[in-house]
Amino acid sequence: MLQSVEPKVDYLTTVKEVLEKEAYAILELHDSVGQSIENAIDLILECKGRLIITGIGKSGIIGRKINATMASTGTPSLFLHPAEGLHGDLGMVTSDDLLLAISNSGESDEVLQMLPSIKKIGAKIISITKKPYSTLALKSDIVLSIGNVQEACPLGLAPTSSTTVTLALGDALAIALLEARGFKKEDFALFHPAGSLGRKLLLTVNDVIEDTKHNPVVFETATVKEALFQMTAQGLGGVSVINKEGKLIGILTDGDIRRALAKSNTVFDMDVAELLNPKPISIQQGALAEEAVQLMEKNEVNVLPVVDLANRPIAMVQVRDLMTLGV
Repeated sequence: MLQSVEPKVDYLTTVKEVLEKEAYAILELHDSVGQSIENAIDLILECKGRLIITGIGKSGIIGRKINATMASTGTPSLFLHPAEGLHGDLGMVTSDDLLLAISNSGESDEVLQMLPSIKKIGAKIISITKKPYSTLALKSDIVLSIGNVQEACPLGLAPTSSTTVTLALGDALAIALLEARGFKKEDFALFHPAGSLGRKLLLTVNDVIEDTKHNPVVFETATVKEALFQMTAQGLGGVSVINKEGKLIGILTDGDIRRALAKSNTVFDMDVAELLNPKPISIQQGALAEEAVQLMEKNEVNVLPVVDLANRPIAMVQVRDLMTLGV
């Protein structure tokens, strides 16, 4: 008996259709935003308290992400779950705060039940909703309507395009506020000290040398053998060479020594001045550790002297030190 073979589903077509519908929904919102978004941004900037973001279900999930973006880009905010709000957490809200309520239909019971208390507390309300004449919209000070978004779900039931558009609108608000506040990458790093980005933007070479305390140095009149002893003693593959004023005039690496040994057996008795690189790559103290990484990668070196304003070597960092700190 022959078995019937199910026709293969064209998943790729479905995926592309969903992406097209959601992208189109964002572009539609792009063409329809106007004065209300500017009013909302002004109101948030004037807010002396926090932006309280709320929503239930999928809107709540989007609200949590918007809250995370706002908080990390300079807008003090927190997410308030409507059900928790109705059971005491409304005590977090003050008259100085501003509520951003998200509801696709504008008729979410849990969100609507909070509004009378929010009004009595004295906090103003901005809403993001599909329906500009919904109950939520009519009770809001400013309405940000995402319009009649066509869901990517073929059943028209699962929130897909509408959540994407709401998230994009939240991102747009956050970035507009970021620019209005003059928020810089250093400020961003301040809120992300544990992440790799925070380390890149906050960690300096001073932080690195404070842990390692390596500073192999020899005078230009020293022998290669003496320089090698310094490298070995401090576990580094290079040594800074200084003049009698203590200023950096060159660097000698174990690679330089190995290459010289291939040509002569008398290398160890030579002066370092004969082998050193007279144009050493160095970095100023206080520079970002990320700058040190970029400098070492660009020049293909594994060790880097750290110098003060007088060009005197005060330390030496190596790639391993920076990797250990996660830069």
